[in-house]
Amino acid sequence: LTQPVTPELLVSPSSQDGDLGSECPEDRGNWTGRLDFLLSCIGYCVGLGNVWRFPYRAYTNGGGAFLVPYFIMLAICGIPIFFMELSLGQFSSLGPLAVWKISPLFKGVGMGTILIVSLVAIYYNMIIAYVLFYLFASLTSDLPWQHCGNWWNTDLCLDHHVIKAGNTTFPVNITNTVSPSEEYWSRYVLHIQGSSGIRDPGRIRWNLCLCLLLSWTIVYLCILKGVKSSGKVVYFTATFPYLILVMLLIRGVTLEGAWKGIQFYLTPQFDHLLSSKVWIEAALQIFYSLGVGFGGLLTFASYNTFHQNIYRDTFIVTLGNAITSILAGFAIFSVLGYMSQELGVPVNQVAKAGPGLAFVVYPQAMTMLPLSPFWSFLFFFMLLTLGLDSQFAFMETIVTAVTDEFPYYLRPKKASFSAVICIALFLMGLILTTEGGMYWLVLLDDYSAGFGLMVVVITTCLVVTRVYGMERFCRDIHMMLGFKPGPYFRACWMVLSPATMLALLVYNIIKYQPSEYGNYRFPTWAEVLGILMGVLSCLMIPVGMVVAVLQEEGTLWERLQQASRPAMDWGPSLEENRTGMYVASLAGSQSPKPLMVHMRKYGGITSYENTAIEVDREMEEEEEESMM
Repeated sequence: LTQPVTPELLVSPSSQDGDLGSECPEDRGNWTGRLDFLLSCIGYCVGLGNVWRFPYRAYTNGGGAFLVPYFIMLAICGIPIFFMELSLGQFSSLGPLAVWKISPLFKGVGMGTILIVSLVAIYYNMIIAYVLFYLFASLTSDLPWQHCGNWWNTDLCLDHHVIKAGNTTFPVNITNTVSPSEEYWSRYVLHIQGSSGIRDPGRIRWNLCLCLLLSWTIVYLCILKGVKSSGKVVYFTATFPYLILVMLLIRGVTLEGAWKGIQFYLTPQFDHLLSSKVWIEAALQIFYSLGVGFGGLLTFASYNTFHQNIYRDTFIVTLGNAITSILAGFAIFSVLGYMSQELGVPVNQVAKAGPGLAFVVYPQAMTMLPLSPFWSFLFFFMLLTLGLDSQFAFMETIVTAVTDEFPYYLRPKKASFSAVICIALFLMGLILTTEGGMYWLVLLDDYSAGFGLMVVVITTCLVVTRVYGMERFCRDIHMMLGFKPGPYFRACWMVLSPATMLALLVYNIIKYQPSEYGNYRFPTWAEVLGILMGVLSCLMIPVGMVVAVLQEEGTLWERLQQASRPAMDWGPSLEENRTGMYVASLAGSQSPKPLMVHMRKYGGITSYENTAIEVDREMEEEEEESMM
């Protein structure tokens, strides 16, 4: 008798060997190793926001006390929605458009996601272009934003080196002065004085245009072969930022006055916890930092093997992301503390968020250090690697979504299709390289992924739990992982997560403030354009409903019912993984019972086939109970 053999494609999640590629559709591509997926998720979630938004949000919302609502919101809406997205992608092996076979009536949610991601990808790569510009500018013995006296400086420019060297006996009034780094950013890099506002973009800044072209070229070369190539690049782009962050942290805490900044960052102010704003800010930080709703997590998971342990990966990535944010706060505020002592001003006068921190405050702080070009290069190289792997995810999401919709036409030409998408987004981003480009970038940043993204996430939660059914979804996870989600995940998916997201949406609408950049207020038509960006992604949902209903037959109610049910081919992509209700529902399926195919082929039952038998038995029992 031949010895029973356990098939490699059904190894347990904890197994570290086996051919990972054997279980995935060959024509779609898949990860070549388990670390590819994990590092891609870490690289996607740990982005620029961890460095330039979290530290500022923490100190303005109670310092160390902010960590209380931060981790509570992580547990309520961060981890559960993260796990839901990974589960949907891995179970179906489909992108953010085709995954709506789960309920074709709501395919417009996927269309809205793609619209949001496309808008974000346009301006996010422009930020990477700014980083490249500063990276090249750091390759010099003297940083160009170190002193005044350049052609772009004005009479308001005040060099801190001059004040320090002068040993002035009278106090220097710095309230109406501008730092060299601020003028370098606004008057040289952006050349914003050449534009009167958003309606007057001015000329294209060719140095910025070339940096944007370079950033798109880097992104294209890294996603050229899909996850097979980007999965290898993230081994560097997801891990190297941690090395630089630790170096910046060690250098920061050894500076004079560093603890002044850290104390300012972490001193708990527990009275802030009574304010609803602090809890909303914590939820917003979790929401955008983890990247839920953008389709990136779902896309990455769709290239996994069917039994990858995404439950474990969820906690590794979400908690790792939170710890990285906290560490980045130490690295940033230790340097800001040193800077405030050098300038003789309070920390809150030098602390900023967003591009102001990355391109003005921190570069200025670098000029105060010995070997300033070296530390400046390291800082911007860290920002480059942080930004690139998030951009990989955005592009992979768009390409995967469309190729999954037209697999026969586009999958064989995926490299060419990726090039077309990159060129199109580069051309649309050219307006951001003009003298008034920053106004357009602010508009895109404020509106492209605002309330529209929240509507997408809320709708996804409600469709999966109410329309598709919580029990059915938990049974699908049981098929993949061998266990069902516990009461914690069920409670969050059913009530807590959508309720929190709804509170965020209402808060954003009530507290709406028009966009502004410095002292510039955007005109009404620009505000309307921005609001339309958000509304358009929401309108995709009813448009998708109308299309789905028109494709069905019968009365309106019958059409709605039919369109809301999962498509016939919904389920695992490979026939051997389809059990219970998914048996023989794939087009061209020859086997009435994939489980029997395994038993004949391999001569035994694996741990996952035992799970399949249990799921089948549960479904039979439920059917008998319903008939009684």
